[in-house]
Amino acid sequence: MKTAAVICEYNPFHNGHKFQLEQTRKLGATHIVAVMSGNFTQRGDVAVFDKYIRAKTALENGADLVLELPVKYSLCAAEGFARGAVGIISKLGCVDMLSFGSECGDIPALREAAGAVDYALKTPEFQLLIGGGKSYPAALAEAVNKYYTEDVYQTICSPNNTLAVEYIKALDDIGSSIEPVTVRREGADHDSDEESHQYISASLIRKKILSGESYADFAPVINAPTADIRRLEPAILAKLRSMKPEEFEQVYDAAQGLSERLYKAVRKACSLEELYFLAKTKRYTLARIRRAVLCAFLGVQKRMLHEQDAYIHILGMNSRGKEILSAAKNAQCPLPLDTSLKALMNTSREAHRQGAFEAHCGDIYSLAFEKPRPCGADLTAKPVILE
Repeated sequence: MKTAAVICEYNPFHNGHKFQLEQTRKLGATHIVAVMSGNFTQRGDVAVFDKYIRAKTALENGADLVLELPVKYSLCAAEGFARGAVGIISKLGCVDMLSFGSECGDIPALREAAGAVDYALKTPEFQLLIGGGKSYPAALAEAVNKYYTEDVYQTICSPNNTLAVEYIKALDDIGSSIEPVTVRREGADHDSDEESHQYISASLIRKKILSGESYADFAPVINAPTADIRRLEPAILAKLRSMKPEEFEQVYDAAQGLSERLYKAVRKACSLEELYFLAKTKRYTLARIRRAVLCAFLGVQKRMLHEQDAYIHILGMNSRGKEILSAAKNAQCPLPLDTSLKALMNTSREAHRQGAFEAHCGDIYSLAFEKPRPCGADLTAKPVILE
């Protein structure tokens, strides 16, 4: 038994994801566990299909066990996203390798880039660039470019390489024995609208799904209701308009003046797009602004990122997935694992608080469908079990 983990959003699951799982098997994995974002994603958006639908598609196409990445991590920038997911993987105690896509497809190059990022963050140049109004990614890239060769600079500038670097850093920081392995990313660039390849971007597939276009050549077709953040627009604006300046200061990733800028912007904005536009400067990337807006709306606060996880929530599994869970139990996984969020909430006071927050986020997500769903779905949902 050799277990690989993948960290994913599957928003939606597409041919590129299936290719990665197939290549991970070829690298020696007999079992694959996916740690997947729930109903809110890193680009500051709702998932186009709910987490159980996406878990089922993943299990039908190569994954064996799907675990939920909590909202507080799924709405993080690359570093927090990676650290949260790697933390869950490491606690299982039975994962041998972490497989991820990257543009370069070269672990030694990614390790060198990870070291460069660590060094660059400590340099005076990085602090000066941040203080001068540069965004975090731009300041980091410029600092790396000053001290390292062009190939290292190019490595950290590619979106999938960025996450890959953070996965390696997260593994190294906790001294994990999990081996990082990478699959070279095929097809269109991240967020590209290019359609000349069987592996097009998830962004373009989402556009096709929401506009009713065919996407059968690029991803498994899912016949299920779709969620759209535009249906939450009045609720988001209403919530942010009701917040005080000090409440914005507690929002995750709203530092460096973004909290004040959001407070002022939402008083003028009459739509989400206008809010993003009014808050946007060269210091804040659009993705960061979108995440901060959702964090403010949902109530994701800075303090949550410093809290220890109280449980691991299982979304679905097949027979090999059950073997992974048995191996985790034998490895004495320190956290309770269960398919029932309600049962997990009964394991400790902290688990109850964290589970209640996830259920709250699920209740809000339920309003993003054309036909809104009632509250409590996360507490009654049945896991996906495939044989």
